[in-house]
Amino acid sequence: MEKKPLIYFLCTGNSCRSQIADGFLKALGSDKYEVKSAGLEAHGLNPRAVQVMNEAGVDISKNTSDVIDPDILNRTDYVITLCGHADEHCPVISNKNVTKWHWGFDDPAKATGTEDEIMHQFRTVRDSIKSRIEQFVQEGK
Repeated sequence: MEKKPLIYFLCTGNSCRSQIADGFLKALGSDKYEVKSAGLEAHGLNPRAVQVMNEAGVDISKNTSDVIDPDILNRTDYVITLCGHADEHCPVISNKNVTKWHWGFDDPAKATGTEDEIMHQFRTVRDSIKSRIEQFVQEGK
């Protein structure tokens, strides 16, 4: 069996954006890719991220919030950062064959306002990430 490319989604706390991207790529492309996510820190899985992903039919409730693992980082095929902080502070990748991309999305965990306004921001970011994941899967990379 051919080895699936390893995709490693990174953000600051591995609580929202990288978890959403992880969930969508596992749901839409697990036949093609091995998928992992992590953060510069582990802030725990954001319950609102779990909720909006459930609304989209993807269960990420069993995901864990993990810190970047250097071993995984250096055997990955694609490192995709989802926030500027992770992009700027990503550890050095010794694997010269890795493709590193930055897909910047606003942090829904920083949304303010009423609960409806905050959830609207989570849904907006979720839908933007889903569109980008669909494009990634469709292009086969």
